[in-house]
Amino acid sequence: MTVTIYDVAREANVSMATVSRVVNGNPNVKPTTRKKVLEVIDRLHYRPNAVARGLASKKTTTVGVIIPDISNVFYAELARGIEDIATMYRYNIILSNSDQNEEKEIELLDTMYGKQVDGIVIMSENVSEKILEKMNHAPAPIVLAGSVDHSNTMPSVNIDYTQAAYEAVKKLIDNGHKRIAFVSGPFTSIINRDHKFVGYKNALEEAHIEFDENLVLSAEDSYDSGIEDFDHVNQLENPPTAYFTGSDELAIGIIHAAQDVGKSVPEDIEVISFENSKLARMVRPQLSSMVLPLYDIGAVAMRLLTKIMSKEKIDHLQVVLPHRMEERKSTK
Repeated sequence: MTVTIYDVAREANVSMATVSRVVNGNPNVKPTTRKKVLEVIDRLHYRPNAVARGLASKKTTTVGVIIPDISNVFYAELARGIEDIATMYRYNIILSNSDQNEEKEIELLDTMYGKQVDGIVIMSENVSEKILEKMNHAPAPIVLAGSVDHSNTMPSVNIDYTQAAYEAVKKLIDNGHKRIAFVSGPFTSIINRDHKFVGYKNALEEAHIEFDENLVLSAEDSYDSGIEDFDHVNQLENPPTAYFTGSDELAIGIIHAAQDVGKSVPEDIEVISFENSKLARMVRPQLSSMVLPLYDIGAVAMRLLTKIMSKEKIDHLQVVLPHRMEERKSTK
């Protein structure tokens, strides 16, 4: 049979309120009484009922986390940052995969609401009008992690994607390149379309380099797409001599496709990616990359959520973390 708080109170010969105070870490309990209650809890293998505690306190000490794909090491870093801070503040997390599907994201939000979570952290490539409407009427606070909504109204944690993309392309320009390709993931992503692409164009414009739409490719964010994109632009009469990519997988696909046709990196072409996952160090030559600090984004997003949930004073609901470039062997 399930052991209840009543069983612990009876066995320890104290009130249920005293057991509750011990379980919740309330300091207003005598040390001897606390020791006795903890011994009974251990002996009876009592586990507090989170649902019952939630009914009493109107909190479940549970946070919902929605990310695209936990099996992807890229998103796993984000989840780890969230979990570490959640543990520090004594929150449990319910982790779900959205598979970058709008309908599934909406379904998961409804599921989280149904579980009466105290708050939600979500990463979404495309915060659509439909999802934004759902979040604006949420019964619990929501923080976007590594995601941008076009209204710029939701609490969020990001880096300056436009500036980071600009710096990557400027590095290639400073290395003498004028034919620079931008190989991106889907333009359905606000970050790809309205930030990285804008940063790319800003760098070209500042250097008085004519924009060529043939050098902009938007497709699936994958290794195979990187290969296909290189094969496509390498057939141009004046092919690019440098590539700025939206992810490490795309960059590696480009590097391998270039090597397959006898081109050397960085002697013949230079490549800078946007991500800096473990893959950037595993490929040869190692990738120069704009660092997306996913662990930090997850950790800061979770801390921001704890502040909102506890009604602490918050100076900025949209947090922008610093970024940097990790220069390796795919650039000179």
